[in-house]
Amino acid sequence: MQRRKFIKNTVATGALIGMGGMTLSSFAENKQKRITILHTNDVHSHVDPFGPEDGRNANKGGVARRATLVEAIRQENPNTLLLDAGDIFQGTPYFNYYGGELEFKLMSMLKYDLATIGNHDFDNGIDGLYAQLPHADFEFVSANYDFKNTVMDTHVKPYKIFVKDSIKIGVFGLGIQLEGLVEKRMFKETVYLDPIEIAQDMSRTLKQEHKCDLVICLSHIGYFYKKFPEKVSDLNLARATKDIDLIIGGHTHTFLPKPTIEKNSVGKNVLVNQVGAYGLYLGQIDFYFEPGKETEAQGTTILV
Repeated sequence: MQRRKFIKNTVATGALIGMGGMTLSSFAENKQKRITILHTNDVHSHVDPFGPEDGRNANKGGVARRATLVEAIRQENPNTLLLDAGDIFQGTPYFNYYGGELEFKLMSMLKYDLATIGNHDFDNGIDGLYAQLPHADFEFVSANYDFKNTVMDTHVKPYKIFVKDSIKIGVFGLGIQLEGLVEKRMFKETVYLDPIEIAQDMSRTLKQEHKCDLVICLSHIGYFYKKFPEKVSDLNLARATKDIDLIIGGHTHTFLPKPTIEKNSVGKNVLVNQVGAYGLYLGQIDFYFEPGKETEAQGTTILV
């Protein structure tokens, strides 16, 4: 069965989306290339699967099962990135006992490529977060947290660029306002910068200056707030910017069976995805690049 027909027949779990004017005539090889983005958010120290008596989450989740899924997908497509949208810490006794060491070591074993920082990642204070960095064999990005007067200075970059099969992928991070969520003594001199303004600057830098073929925002600002529709959120971020292709979200524990398609400030499609919490699901977005054609994307959520 042809790929297009297959995708149309499985619309309940995926979506084929034209990304709106993204053409790649600069590619010399006249063949399709696929980039796979895997992602988690708000895992909250859930290492083990939920037990058989855990209601609607019974027998779901677990790092070992996620590792098996990730490895199988990487085997099928080596051009894969694994990302996390924050709140790695806090939620089980593993965090209370190990302080984040176990979470970072396990993520390193799964070969995560990049993560951003959520509000609960400050639950042992910024010094506690810093103390666990040696256990993380992956990097952190956050463009709107200014850490220059803290121990985290130079340990968190605003963005990172990956190259997979000659496709350039730029990923930048955004975090939620900590004041009101986290005690000041926990994040100390960390300065919060406006996410929309920073995202406009970061996405322009990645798309126009670095010529990234794919720009991803790794966000921990929340999907959308119905009671406060003007509040900064992933959907509002998508609408206010023009150079972002995918927003991977966190914070609100929003479960999306497939990505939301939102229009950006110039009417092009932006994908927004979030996969609940606690490691119950793994998000997968496949981008298809072909010379002279619009970039297409297929998104799905995988039960762990």
